Amino acid sequence: MIRNAAIAALMLVAGICSPAMAQQAVVRQQVDDRKAVIATVESVRELKARARIGGTITKLAVREGDRVAAGDQVALVVDPKLALQIQALDSRIRAQAASREQAQIDFDRMQQLRPSGTVSQAQLDQTRTRLDFADRTLQALRSDREVVEQQSTEGAVLAPGAGRVLTVPISVGSVILPGETIATLAADNYILRLQLPERHARFMKAGDTILVGARGLQQQDGQETLRRGRVTLVYPQIDQGRVVADAVVEGLGDYFVGERTRVYVATGTRDALVVPADHVYRRFGVSYVKLQDGTEVNVQVGLPVDSGIEILAGVKEGDVVVRP
Repeated sequence: MIRNAAIAALMLVAGICSPAMAQQAVVRQQVDDRKAVIATVESVRELKARARIGGTITKLAVREGDRVAAGDQVALVVDPKLALQIQALDSRIRAQAASREQAQIDFDRMQQLRPSGTVSQAQLDQTRTRLDFADRTLQALRSDREVVEQQSTEGAVLAPGAGRVLTVPISVGSVILPGETIATLAADNYILRLQLPERHARFMKAGDTILVGARGLQQQDGQETLRRGRVTLVYPQIDQGRVVADAVVEGLGDYFVGERTRVYVATGTRDALVVPADHVYRRFGVSYVKLQDGTEVNVQVGLPVDSGIEILAGVKEGDVVVRP
């Protein structure tokens, strides 16, 4: 019985509180006066995948629009002269190895004959010098071969970082020089670059919240789903009557670099009628609210604000709306 009484009490409290919580008067309050501007998606950094050696492009592993990770192969450069250089060095190494072997034989013979006095100390020193010279020459040739081998492995052009390929200005068969750009990449972290009229310069500051519309420049009918972003930098120079600012927004990775989208920025404050967002519902593309007496009213909604959503037309201050 105690448990049943407790449940009944909870139901009574819920029955008393729910209607009060579901009702909300339409209030007039100060909200940000937001203006629609056009922003452009920009890459924070552009990366250049460059050739480390000169030669001919024999393979292209990417094309415009592809995503790459840091270290992925972008292209392959082959220089036929490197193979010829390796062959020539191999021949010189074999010849020098034979000379070094003969110098070792001469030195060993001189060492055997020196105790008997058949050869002088000067002759022994000369053979030792020739052996040392042959050793160092052989080591130098092997080092030269390693350098050429390393150059041949550097024919692989690698992505300097993760991102999306913007341009590939060369094609298979192109002859390139060391340091030439093979592909330009846009780093994954994108920003929105805003340009506002000069009259709004005094309102813009780092840390401001912006609202980003759906992709595309056309205004959608009805209530639009907006995403929030944050201004990170306001450039201290007005360019051709425009204030330039950068903002960060989550989820720009699928946008095209250079794509334009609509953004709402705060340019002061104004009075507006506001109701909780969950009191507005849509049916067949039209927005409605329900009044306290059960009347269903068609309303025109504006932008979301901190305490709900702005109502442009359909209700007046003091009307009581209920949650549908």
